[in-house]
Amino acid sequence: MSILKDHEDAQGHAIYDRWKGKEVREIIEREDGYLDATDGPEQYLSEYKDWPLHEKKAMKLAKGKVLDIGSGAGRHAIYLQNKGLDVLGIDNSPMALKVAKERGLKKTKLLSITQITSKLGKFDTITMMGHNFGLFSNFKRARWLLKRFHSITTNDALIIAETLDIYDTDKPGHLWYQEYNRKRGKMSGQLKLRVRYKKYINPWFEYLMVSKEEMEEILDGTGWKVVKYLDHLPHYIAIIKKE
Repeated sequence: MSILKDHEDAQGHAIYDRWKGKEVREIIEREDGYLDATDGPEQYLSEYKDWPLHEKKAMKLAKGKVLDIGSGAGRHAIYLQNKGLDVLGIDNSPMALKVAKERGLKKTKLLSITQITSKLGKFDTITMMGHNFGLFSNFKRARWLLKRFHSITTNDALIIAETLDIYDTDKPGHLWYQEYNRKRGKMSGQLKLRVRYKKYINPWFEYLMVSKEEMEEILDGTGWKVVKYLDHLPHYIAIIKKE
């Protein structure tokens, strides 16, 4: 997804309004018409004490210079910064980064995942929290980006990435969509989504949810391997180490 224009920045405006004390609900729309109203902005602003255990454990593993991809309102980046780490938060949402800076994140850059290059420097840790493994979008792009990440990280670098096991559901609508994807030659969890809030509407984007087996298949041959999973099923965080 490219940098969002103001009228496209639905999630960013929802985060900003919640930061300013307003009650908000964002609408997640899937391409087949499925809708879900979520309290995402509330979660994006949550404090460490309210995080689930697998997130707390994951953040303890971050080290050195950190690139937080899809940093949003900055909850993970700010936590790591306060622990003394050198953290750069990137996001394609101007409003989300505005909130992150107001909350105290020192280093931010308006950037999409595909715009990451060696110009940003070398990193010891890449974090992709809040299901942001999904920003890889699809199998081919994931492998391309993982190889790029290999070139911008130090020898013993980690990727700390959260996703959701798409198969851990019994909801007919979700099962139908998974089958629909497979019939089109896509991965089951290759979602096409957009976010709506008030008058703001995100452009359609792909977001990838995978099983552990699918994640390992994506990683194979990219120079990365999973060394540990932290489960909060159906959510889980993969600790991925450079080979």
